[in-house]
Amino acid sequence: MNIGKKITVLIIASCLWGSSAVAEVPFGDKDSVSYADDLWSFMIEHKLAGHNSIMTRPYTGAPPHGMILELIEKKATLMGVSGELVVKRNYGGDGLTIEDVINNPDKYLQAVTVMFQREKGYDSDNKNWFYAKYAPDGSLMKNPKGIPLAGRVAKGMPTGCIACHKAASGGDFIFNHDRYNKM
Repeated sequence: MNIGKKITVLIIASCLWGSSAVAEVPFGDKDSVSYADDLWSFMIEHKLAGHNSIMTRPYTGAPPHGMILELIEKKATLMGVSGELVVKRNYGGDGLTIEDVINNPDKYLQAVTVMFQREKGYDSDNKNWFYAKYAPDGSLMKNPKGIPLAGRVAKGMPTGCIACHKAASGGDFIFNHDRYNKM
């Protein structure tokens, strides 16, 4: 095949595959995974995750996070960037109660979901939130396609972290309060 035909085939293939073949991956890329690892280390150091972590009052949850949840919010500085950190521990199990979680949290912990508000320009369309979903041991969980859940998770998709949190009232992507509508 001559060079002109090869270029034509590449252009057609590019059009058929769409721009996503060359577009930036919104989550699960090497940089997002590395950042998520640093974020987990920060949470361990500050007792926000892992064994002997600070425990808050569990409450009844809902999908996709879990039957029983714990929530911790605080200002955090990671790699020179100060932002809001939201840590949600997701508990599950048949017939699980709040008392079960209080008495043995490690037994019922299924995931730790996190939002960290990064520097301006990280993802301006979505208030610069970085999302990660960890297994209890700190390893990143993956979507059904095997992509690690770290970064701009499900950006541009009809379901997932960003699509759901965009629906929070107040424009802050947080469901339990309106951060930007303070008196």
